Amino acid sequence: MEAYRADASLGGKLRRRLVRGAHRRPLGAAPERPMVSFTFDDAPASAARTGAELLEARGLKGAYYVSAGLAGSEGPMGRYAEPDDYRRLAGAGHEIGCHTYSHLDCGRAAGHAALSEAVRNAEQLEAWDIPFPATFAYPYGDVAAGPKAILAARFRLLRALHPGLVEKGCDLNQAPAVGIEGPDGEASARRWLDKARARKAWLILYTHDVQDSPSKWGCTPKALAGLIDAAVDGGFEVVTVAEGVRRLAG
Repeated sequence: MEAYRADASLGGKLRRRLVRGAHRRPLGAAPERPMVSFTFDDAPASAARTGAELLEARGLKGAYYVSAGLAGSEGPMGRYAEPDDYRRLAGAGHEIGCHTYSHLDCGRAAGHAALSEAVRNAEQLEAWDIPFPATFAYPYGDVAAGPKAILAARFRLLRALHPGLVEKGCDLNQAPAVGIEGPDGEASARRWLDKARARKAWLILYTHDVQDSPSKWGCTPKALAGLIDAAVDGGFEVVTVAEGVRRLAG
């Protein structure tokens, strides 16, 4: 998988603005206490192993958004996890969520193409003895109206990458998330934890690789551990994305 380059054309910018108001599924309830989810996109091996170890050491679970077609291959964030890693994660209680099979960009795809890729991905996960995923994350965080509408019928929550909190009225078909990535990633995530605690909201955090020298899309084990501990010490309930949406949307 090559590093992402956003569609910088006028059409791409306009589409990203308009799609936020299309095919919405507003959340009808607010959390009773602050919640946080730790999610890992593309499931590099370092996230499936080091990231999971940090959560499990504290009795917690995360969510892994897997593109099955990338399993075992090399990418800009290091080697991707193998099917055995995904089975172990699922067996330990982590959520295995859905990306597109080949990491297809839903911002540049037709609805039928995005659906075909998502179904293929879910079927491959099931072939690896992993339950059908309940939630989906748009690869690269981008989506067009067609994929957003058609995928909403398959998944309980569709996660994007624009920063924000999950609160009453939030669009579950394009839910916000905050990245733990780059040199300011940990500090930014801590600021969002403070906002979520003050507003009793649900914060979804995401990263990719978890290693001492991370890619620009990843974070260090020290940063992730610090955020997990800050959430627990701050009274957050740590939930998978599937559990969070089950509680709030029924």
